Amino acid sequence: MENNNEVLLKVEHLSQYFKMGRQKLKAVDDVSFDIKKGEVFGLVGESGCGKTTTGRSIIKLYDITSGNVIFKGRRICAGTLYYKKTIAKVKKESDEKLKMLKQRLKDNPDFSESIKEDISQTIKHRDEVIAEQYKHIKEAKHDHKYGDKIYAKEMVDALDKEYDEKLKALDPKSDEQNKLLKKYKHDRKVAKKSKFITQIQMIFQDPIASLDPRMTVREIISEGMIIKGIKDKEYIDNKVYEILETVGLVREHADRYPHEFSGGQRQRIGIARAVVMQPEMIIADEPVSALDVSIQAQVINLLNDLRHKLGLTILFIAHDLSVVKYFSDRIGVMYYGKMVELASSDELFARPLHPYTKSLLSAIPLPDPAYEKDRVRIVYNPIAEHDYSVDKPSMREVVPGHFIYCNDAEEQKYKESLNSAD
Repeated sequence: MENNNEVLLKVEHLSQYFKMGRQKLKAVDDVSFDIKKGEVFGLVGESGCGKTTTGRSIIKLYDITSGNVIFKGRRICAGTLYYKKTIAKVKKESDEKLKMLKQRLKDNPDFSESIKEDISQTIKHRDEVIAEQYKHIKEAKHDHKYGDKIYAKEMVDALDKEYDEKLKALDPKSDEQNKLLKKYKHDRKVAKKSKFITQIQMIFQDPIASLDPRMTVREIISEGMIIKGIKDKEYIDNKVYEILETVGLVREHADRYPHEFSGGQRQRIGIARAVVMQPEMIIADEPVSALDVSIQAQVINLLNDLRHKLGLTILFIAHDLSVVKYFSDRIGVMYYGKMVELASSDELFARPLHPYTKSLLSAIPLPDPAYEKDRVRIVYNPIAEHDYSVDKPSMREVVPGHFIYCNDAEEQKYKESLNSAD
């Protein structure tokens, strides 16, 4: 499945800022990546680098500050800060240019026609750019706010068309038509409550805090289906039993409460709650970080089995690089809200380029006393490593599929190091 080139999720220049008094905390700053259908995309970095915020922003737990999130070709999240900054920038530049032109007009009255034409063109350009940016802001707000409603209307319209053809083929007021009408009313109610974003589900980091202690396992897992509008108790129970067995639990667990389970079992309940909604994509936010090593392997193997069995695409957020290497097809490395390196799992471990990635890899312990004795930790110091005062950095593809956050000088250095290694 990882060889599929169909892009399921595309994140474009995602920024998520939080207010801290008069200042802003840039939790995620201009991050871009895409995830192909059926693959596991690993997102790694130290605590506080913005991994979890990225996942929560994608699933709309936060209203993003700037950028776009496109899922299955449909924009589900949109921010407006970039457009507002563009408006402020063009206003400032235009004001400075107009001030200069008016001064020239005052000093050179003989060239008044030419200068007046420049003034007119400057005002026209400013107004066009501002109008375009306001249009983008309006579209972004509309897609972000009404995306789910538009999707629900499309689902209802498709259902109306489907059942209209079926009902026309049956005799009026027959038992078959009455049964079909009853099913149609139920399906239409479900379609009206359907949300596009529910095709992405999240497994949260803390298996204790993410489960309501006052709800039974049955209520926790079935809550999403009930919100969706499904009322058939027998169907819900069967679905709960089926999903419990799928994640390695038993039917008897359905009537227990979260405090009666171990950490690994609680995480399985969290996985069941996500999978029961039949999503196309799962965001796994450090699903094994709070578990024992032996339980971690069980949960990772469960996710791997579900991935292949249900055709899931997974955004796997973690800081344990050894786990990420085993589980992920591609890996993105984050540092202080920025994506600093992105490559396939094998490529990243074989040829790490960014100093921060090298620092992370040097911290991985191995069960080899001889190696551990000589292992040298690489300390990453961004001030010493980079000079971005003049030559500004950006995300660049140094070799096919391998992206680095660097400037011109660093890009040349990375390419030379790759050529010499080959």
